[in-house]
Formats: sequence, structure tokens, C-alpha cells
Amino acid sequence: MVEPKYAVSLPEHHGRLRVGGYAKQRCNRNRPMGTLTLQSGGALAAAHPPAPARSSYRRLRCGAAPIGLLFALALAGCDVNTQSQAPPPPAPSVMVAQPVKRTVTDWDEFTGRFEAIEEVQVRARVGGFINTVEFKDGAIVHAGDLLYTVDPRPFDAVALQAEGQLADARAKAELAKRELERGLTLVQTSAVSEQVVDQRRQALQAAHAAETQAEGTLKAAQLNVEFTHVLAPITGRVSRHLVTPGNLVQGSESGATLLTSIVSIDPIYIYFDVDEATYQRNSKLWFEGKRPSSRDTSNPVQVTLTGETKPSHEGKMDFLDNRLDISTATLRSRAIVPNKDLSILPGQFGRVRIIGSSPYEALMIPDDAIATDQSRKIVFVVRADNTVEARPVVLGPLDEGLRVIREGLKPGDHVIVDGLQRARIGAKVAPKMAQAPAGDKAPAGAKP
Repeated sequence: MVEPKYAVSLPEHHGRLRVGGYAKQRCNRNRPMGTLTLQSGGALAAAHPPAPARSSYRRLRCGAAPIGLLFALALAGCDVNTQSQAPPPPAPSVMVAQPVKRTVTDWDEFTGRFEAIEEVQVRARVGGFINTVEFKDGAIVHAGDLLYTVDPRPFDAVALQAEGQLADARAKAELAKRELERGLTLVQTSAVSEQVVDQRRQALQAAHAAETQAEGTLKAAQLNVEFTHVLAPITGRVSRHLVTPGNLVQGSESGATLLTSIVSIDPIYIYFDVDEATYQRNSKLWFEGKRPSSRDTSNPVQVTLTGETKPSHEGKMDFLDNRLDISTATLRSRAIVPNKDLSILPGQFGRVRIIGSSPYEALMIPDDAIATDQSRKIVFVVRADNTVEARPVVLGPLDEGLRVIREGLKPGDHVIVDGLQRARIGAKVAPKMAQAPAGDKAPAGAKP
């Protein structure tokens, strides 16, 4: 490195010049100018007087001015020497990892709404006054459980009357039968005519018809008595009671009164709408034999509830509509989801994931290692000489915290996964190999 030198034109002194001294020496203003050179370390060296042609240099005044200037030049030389010998700062440390190779399957994700497989509005079948409410609001009820009781006394009386009518009809039928039997015996001896026998036969048939009618009336009366006990038709969660005891309700003959409702909980449906582009892509994969159709195969689905970060329920496809909605260009689809813990209620929203491809090998990196540069996604890759390179990538779906990289990376690349804020494009870094993601095997060449 070239040592800095500073030339100062000074008058030639009669005596020695002491740098930093306080004694003043006279100087001859008429003597020719000499030259002092400031070398590294603050030492001064005298040079030969300048040639006459260079006499145009500005002469410095005698006194304290040259001394102060020499001090400034000496200090400047020391600073320059110190800065030139300062060591460069160390390269920042970053954590790098190689892409993980894994067999993955693409999933299409949609927003869906849960609905009950069975839903019943419980209404009164017979009119009357409510006696009791036999369930707790919002509880789980089973098919056959008693929900309401209607005052049964009027219906018991009607049933008793129907029983009497049936007994009378049966007695008349028995009498008509015996008279017909006697008529058949007497007609053989010509004691009675054939006309009388025909009349008795018709009387027996009428008695049987009256008996049948009386039996129907009795069954209707008995049903009304049974309907005074309102039972749960399905198993599920019951709503609140809408009618309290003492209120008069109307039966099915005059607008049945709504008492409560029941919805089934386990299993449960989730309905979602598939856009036309996704439907066409999946249909193409089905024609190519790369994906089974959900019309004839119960393809698996994964469901993520509101507030969750990963799927918590699994189900299977159950139904595809036969046409697209002309107003939204979507296809109504349905999946059935087990709900053993009864944590899902009809009306909830959820995110539905359905398979969108056959399994394939993919390179994956942590999603936190991906940065955004305006409209493109990039990752920072450390080259062999430890310099940083920004690599644009094409992203795929997210799977268990790892992002599929469709284009832009190779298996042997070293991607910065921690310390992105310390990396600068083109600058050197000190890379350290990070551990492979939990549950995965370390890629080839990676250190533990």
C-alpha cells in the first residue's frame, strides 16, 4: 500500500525545527523556501529547496502557523494508517437446509357448510292441552324418547266408544251368520224360499262390513290416544321447547302446532360448491386415469373448522349434483363426515380439502424461507463460494408446514431458512446446516 506523503513549503530556518516545541526561531523571509515531507508515522523529512520555477508556491508565515499545520497533518496520517489496517467485519451467520423430497398429493380447497343428514320438525298430531314437557332444551335424545304429553282423556273416551261400536257390530255379524246357516238348512226342505236365503246372506255381509268399520274407528281412536304422547322420531340434538304446559295445541287436521325440532349430529353432511375450472380439470384427470371420479368413488376429504390451522376431521365424498348452477357456474357437492365427539353442529362453516391429483415426488422447503419480491416469490440460496443468490420459485400447496416448490430449486441447493434479515444478495455469509423438519429424514449430504 502506498504510504501517504504530504509536502509543505516552509522557509529554511537557521536552526533545527523542533516539532511540538514552544521556542520560536526567527526565520529569514528572504531565504529560499524549503520542502518538508510528512511520512507515515508522523516523521518529517527535509528535501532540497525547490527550483526557481516553483517559487510560485505560497509561502507560509513564520510563527505558530506552520507548527499547527504539521500537527494536523501528522494526526491525519495516523488516522489513515489505522483505518487501512482495520480487519473486515465477519460474515453474518445463517441457517441453511436442502429441499426435502417427499411424495405428496395436491388438494383442492373449498368453503362448505355443515347440514344435518336428518332433520325433523316435531308437531302435534292431535289437538289438546299440553300436560308435560319431558326433555331438556338442547339435549341429545334418542328415537322413541318421550318429548310431550297431551291431555289424553278426551281421546280415551272416544276410543272406549269405538270399542262399544265394534262389539255391537260383531254381535250383529254373529247373528246374521246363524240366521244364514238356518236358512240354508230349511231351503233344502223347501221350508223357506231361495229369496230368504239370499236376504240373510246379504245381511251377514253387511254385518261384516259394519264390523270392519267399527274396527277402523277403534284403531283411529287408539292412534289418537297414542299421539297424545309425542315421541322423538330420530336420534339427535333437540332444540328448545316452543310450547309450555297448559297451552292448547292444534292437531294435524287444523294446522299442526310446531313443538320443537331435532337434527341428527353423527354423521353429518358438508355441502360445498366446486368451480367450473376445477371440475373440468378433475374430469380431465379422470379421463386420463390419474384421479378417480367422486361420482363412483368415495374420494377422501379433509375438513378444517373455523379457527383451526390444520384439518381435524376426515370424511368421504357422498354426492355430486347433476348440473352446474347457471348463476354461479359451480357444482354442488357433498361429503359425509363422522362426528363422534359431536363437536360439529349443522350450520357451521368449514374448509373442505379434496384430492386434486395423483401422488407425485416434490421438493419442499419451510414456508418461512419464502420471501416476496413485488409480484414474485423468491428464496435465498447460498452458492459454493458462500455468496447469496435470490432465486425466483413457483410455489405449490402447503403440506404440514412445508411448501411444495414446483420450479426454481434443485435437490442439492442450500436454501436459507433462518437469518433472512442478515442475508444480502451478492454478499458472503457463514452458512450452518439446519436439521431436517421433524418426522422427515435428512436429505442426502445434510449434516445433523
